[in-house]
Amino acid sequence: MEFRQLQYTLQIAAEKNFSRAAEKLHIAQPSLSQQLSKLEKELGVLLFQRNTSTVELTHAGASFVEKAKKIVDAVEQLRQEMDDISQLRKGKVVVGSMPITGSHLLPHVLPVFKKAHPDIEIVLVEDSSMNLEKKTASGDTDLSLLSLPLVEPTLSYVPIGEEWIDLAVPPGHSLALRKIGDQPQPVHMEELKDEPFVVLKKGQGFRKLTMDLCHQAGFEPHVVFESTNMETLQSLVATGMGVTLVPRFIARAASSEFVPALLPLAKPTPSRTLAIAYRNGRYLSKAAEAFIDTFRETVKQLSQK
Repeated sequence: MEFRQLQYTLQIAAEKNFSRAAEKLHIAQPSLSQQLSKLEKELGVLLFQRNTSTVELTHAGASFVEKAKKIVDAVEQLRQEMDDISQLRKGKVVVGSMPITGSHLLPHVLPVFKKAHPDIEIVLVEDSSMNLEKKTASGDTDLSLLSLPLVEPTLSYVPIGEEWIDLAVPPGHSLALRKIGDQPQPVHMEELKDEPFVVLKKGQGFRKLTMDLCHQAGFEPHVVFESTNMETLQSLVATGMGVTLVPRFIARAASSEFVPALLPLAKPTPSRTLAIAYRNGRYLSKAAEAFIDTFRETVKQLSQK
């Protein structure tokens, strides 16, 4: 059994297609099929059930893939440790990010990191918070930007900052007109029980936080529209479709021609904790640690503005 055969098997399992797997591995499909057949012959079991359209793991294949992932990951972590010991400056960090939050924070973080560490490659994986937790737990990402609490029990995390939650309402809304001088007055969540809400779709962490805050205030929000994009929600709010809650970093960065009124929520002001998550026991390379430090410092500076 060869190490590359483990890598080939994992890629086939991920793609469920020989052609795509071969393309990702940068080898010819016949060579890939030949290596898999050689491995199956050596093991004496079929790892995949082939048919005309898909490739599915057999029971033996599922067991093999589970063990192979651990072996490949262990080798990669060993390589990273040796790189650090030999003080190599080059490296790669695979970073998972929630698309909405990442789109507003990463443009601040990545230029700073690349200036300090020009030879370290950052590979970005964008997905919902639910899927990112799974990918981090399986080792598909080294680190992932998430918000607490985490659901996946096999993850550890480093808190990188607290982000306040604001309320977005249409500009002419009665709550937006309630001011002392030029200052809008804080809004209690209970005041929103009869308001129509536009919210993120299921699977995104901030949707759960929104629903939880409404439930804690004693009401079930009347959801009139859902989207995968926070900026879309803010634009819809600006045109009068409803109200929504918005993380402050995202609210502050809104650039649409449709701009809602942003109001503070009454104390205790709701917030969410942003964190960098990684799998329990996973070796964090010096490159990964440097990325975490850069992210934490950048968020700290943004919070002070």
